[in-house]
Amino acid sequence: MKKEMFSTEISVLRDTFRRLLRRHAKTNIVKLIEKTHPADMALIFRYFNDLEQDTIFAMMKPSEKTVEFLNELDEAITIRIVEDEDPARIAAILEEASSNEQAYLMGLVEKSYATSVIGLFKAEEQEELEEMMAYPEDSAGILMYTDVFTLHEETRAREAIAALQDQEEAEMVFYLYAIDNEGALTGVISLRDLVTTSGDTMLKDIMTKKVHAVRPETDQEEVARIVSQYNFLAVPVIDSDEKLLGIVTVDDVVDVIREEATEDFLKMVGAGEDREILLKSSWENARIRLPWLFASWVGGIFAAFIIGVFDNVLQNTLALAAFIPVIIGMGGNIGTQSSTIIVRGLATGRVGFENSAKILFKEIRVGLILGILYGILLGLFAIFRFLDISPVLGLVVGLSICASMIIAATIGSLVPLILNRFDIDPAVATGPFVTTAIDILGVTLYFLIAATLFNTV
Repeated sequence: MKKEMFSTEISVLRDTFRRLLRRHAKTNIVKLIEKTHPADMALIFRYFNDLEQDTIFAMMKPSEKTVEFLNELDEAITIRIVEDEDPARIAAILEEASSNEQAYLMGLVEKSYATSVIGLFKAEEQEELEEMMAYPEDSAGILMYTDVFTLHEETRAREAIAALQDQEEAEMVFYLYAIDNEGALTGVISLRDLVTTSGDTMLKDIMTKKVHAVRPETDQEEVARIVSQYNFLAVPVIDSDEKLLGIVTVDDVVDVIREEATEDFLKMVGAGEDREILLKSSWENARIRLPWLFASWVGGIFAAFIIGVFDNVLQNTLALAAFIPVIIGMGGNIGTQSSTIIVRGLATGRVGFENSAKILFKEIRVGLILGILYGILLGLFAIFRFLDISPVLGLVVGLSICASMIIAATIGSLVPLILNRFDIDPAVATGPFVTTAIDILGVTLYFLIAATLFNTV
């Protein structure tokens, strides 16, 4: 019900904007922009054509809401509307943004355009932004807020509270960071601990000295893992001298988790890694999927070759052909399930070198259980359906699907573990390799078992 209400509200909002655009009611459009949440603006922007998008964006004032809108917007749309604007206007908008938001937006556009915009900033701001943009893509340095409030570790609690009350722009997220005389990070205090302690207590006496900090070059996935594992609201970013450079907040981490999960899923199914796949043209989508599907095509060709090798077995018992799709399909399904579990486990840190053997054998046992169950069911079906041919057919089919599912679970689990061991992204290579291998091995086993048992009888 709530989903339907939200969808209706978005539709009404979209239609209202279009109606005002047709009437050229600029004043009303500006008022509506101010009343609309940036996330909703970003959502309805997908339904507008380029002209409508450009017209509405031109009416947006340089403000924090506009910055938030650009951050919520699909990257492809952001790039287009930003690069179509005068650099001076974009610079004015970015004046309202934090340093990490500036770095993110300038990292999307062409380098020459970004240089034009950054050149309009003050020298100090230029230096800070260029320093952030020099960090590796998808790193903690790109995500961090640099405007962080700190206090000396020997500050008393009442003085710290008074200092906090004067802070309006600092990104604190319920944590206060303590530093020493050299400016090095020495501890962290929750605001709850700060306000519930005696006013004469020094920060060093209530702070947590063991701080989970990261370096600016730390991958964003590792930052997300730390936040998820310890339920932090923020993670400090420090340099080689332990000095505090900034913090990565939980709201940015949530975006990272969502984006990385989406990318892994798209990679595994061979749809590329672009989260905005729906915005691409049919030709672009086809080009992205072509290599992955080629691997499956090769697997099918090999499977067809193997069937040709055993054509004498197939001619003698034509009913074998009826079960080839089931053998391949069931093996492929369980292989995909196992590989998905392992890849996701590797991404979240739940699967590592230490417990990989345990998880591998667990998936093999799952394949064995499911293989036996479906082997019995399919074998009984084969016996009763083709009773007039040979009772051996049921045994062949049952053993084949059991063996196929065991091997599929093994390959589906083992391949991503091996790829990860050699620092190859499992999400990229697992899908095509697993499906191709299972197709070939499944068909081969099927006909080997058939040839062996039928010749024995």
